[in-house]
Order: sequence, then C-alpha cells, then structure tokens
Amino acid sequence: MEELIVELGSRSYPIYIGAGLLTCAELLTKHIKSKQVLVVTNTTVAPLYLQQLLNNLQSYNVEQIVLPDGEQYKTLDTVSLIFDQLLAKRFSRNATLIALGGGVIGDMGGFAAACYQRGMAFLQIPTTLLAQVDSSVGGKTGVNHPLGKNMIGAFYQPQCVIADADVLDTLDDRQLSAGIAEVIKYGLIRDISFFEWLEENITALLARDKVALAYAIKQSCINKAEIVGEDETESGIRATLNLGHTFGHAIETGMGYGEYLHGEAVAIGMCQAADLSRRMGWLNDADVTRIIALLTAANLPVIPPPQLAAEQFLQLMAVDKKNVDGQIRVILLEKIGLATLPMGVDSKLILETLMAYGKSNTAVN
Repeated sequence: MEELIVELGSRSYPIYIGAGLLTCAELLTKHIKSKQVLVVTNTTVAPLYLQQLLNNLQSYNVEQIVLPDGEQYKTLDTVSLIFDQLLAKRFSRNATLIALGGGVIGDMGGFAAACYQRGMAFLQIPTTLLAQVDSSVGGKTGVNHPLGKNMIGAFYQPQCVIADADVLDTLDDRQLSAGIAEVIKYGLIRDISFFEWLEENITALLARDKVALAYAIKQSCINKAEIVGEDETESGIRATLNLGHTFGHAIETGMGYGEYLHGEAVAIGMCQAADLSRRMGWLNDADVTRIIALLTAANLPVIPPPQLAAEQFLQLMAVDKKNVDGQIRVILLEKIGLATLPMGVDSKLILETLMAYGKSNTAVN
C-alpha cells in the first residue's frame, strides 16, 4: 500500500493506494469518530462492493442509500434524498458519511456532508479510475445545473481517500478510458516525463496491467495532492487542473448530462485547448498531433459533437467558474508539460478553434 498526504495543515489527510484495501477494516475505522455511519452509493456499485464495505462496519450503526447511477442524476434533487435519510435517521453532525462510487457519488456525497448541519465528516472510496486519480482528491464537491456543470458546490475535504485498485477489475472499458483522460491531463499540465511514460505504456493501461495502473494512479495523485496543497480553493495554480474542462463542460451541458462521460468530454476539450494553444503561438503542429495521438490511442473521442454550433459552444463556455468579468478564461499549454491560465484570450481565436477544429482527426489551420 502507498500512502500520500494532501498537505492542508490541520485538515491534511491521507490517500491510500493499493490492492485489497476495501477489505482492510482499519483504514476505515481509524477515520470514523462516532457510531453513526451513512454509506452513499449507487445502483451499479452497490451489488459489487457494498457488502464488502458493510462487513468492515459491523460495530457501527450503519444506514445506506443507493442512488440511481449517471451524471444526469447529479442534481440538488438527488442530494436532497441524502438529506432525507440523514434527517429521518436522526444523524448528528458527529456522524460520518462514506461515499462509495465514482465521481458523481463522491461529488454529491461530499456536498451533502459539507451542508448537513454545516459540516459532517466524510470518507471517499472511489470506484472508478477517474475518481481515484482526480475527483476524489482535493475537496471539490457539488452538483450540476441545467445551465452549467458543477456550478453549485463547496470546497470540503474528506477524512481520507481509499483507492483500491482491485475495484477497477469490474470497470467497463469506456469508463477506464475516461479515467485515463484525466491521467493524461497531469502529464500535459506539469509532468512531461509522465506524459512520455504514458505514450510508452498506454497499451498496458488499457490491458489493465496492475503495475502500470498502480504507477499511473500514484503519479496522478502525487501531482493532484501537490497542487491542492499549494492552492486549495483554486485561486491560482489549481486552475490548471481544468485543462480541457471549459470546452468539455460545454459539451456535457450542451449535449445533455450523461451523453458523454466526463473524461470523454475533457479529452475532446484538451484537443481543442491544444489547437487554441497553437493559435496563440505556443504549441507547434507536431505537439498538437502528439497530444491527439495519445488520446486516440487511449480510445477516447477527439472530435467535438457536430450538433454544437460554434456560437452555441461559445455561449456555453461563458458559464464557467474561471471566467472573470464576463471574459472566457481557458487553460492552455505553453508546451507539453507546462500549463498556463492567460489573463485574456481573444474570443476570435476561441471561435476559430471552435469553427475549425474537428473537421478531421488533426487540428486544421
């Protein structure tokens, strides 16, 4: 087992990475401070892993809620179901909520924990690759709104994150690739050696090689933990973790939540960000081709949906947490391995990318 620490002073917490961790009761119990525990999971994960978790909690007063699975259910109405359970069972603020699932469950469970009686403890047990390498780490919680993704939420840190590599055995291929998109992101924004390693080992990752997966999870979490430790509330460098997300969130919102997996939309968005970075004079054609090639090798989409016209795309991008005074701000690449958040990008250049990129499998001039 590997143990990493997200350094946040008195709110620092560990990320446990390894195989068979879901059956290790001690990892759970040392982070639970009272007898009341609510497990939040969904209809996909519950039949697979809920009982394993409950076996470790037999000395606690455990309740459970099984929510519908899918990005389309990441709403305030669904979070209200968690509140209903907490109130009906008379949970105190000293209780612990355990989020057992992918990014949607982690985001909603964490948001409910942040809000219930102004804050209760919660643990993250992510069951998808994307959640293990990204969404479970860093304390971003929240829900979607019809007008914008993740626009309602809170920064609220867990007591710990338990990333059990064994649960990835039941992850379908599409979800695995979606998680790899976020892994690739770390290489692009700050870790060129990791990007090069991914180019050499993408086949092993897709084949679920345990050694390759363990390394990818560890390196991703190291990168995420370092950034979060430096900038918890996204006032600076943490914004670079959103490479491809402004474009990607527009795709998710415009196409309807659930049509594209988050990692799929981000993969397309990273290609568009690369194209825009080239238009800014930072990346060259070879760089853009290299980025698209790795994402394609990971079985990820790289072409935006033709149903979204450029003008509609631009309007959707205008609803983004990074925007300032109505100006769209996007994470770009000065080079592979170095991301930047420029203060201003000419909207004409953004529109050029939206109109031009996607007509072929490579960015066009």
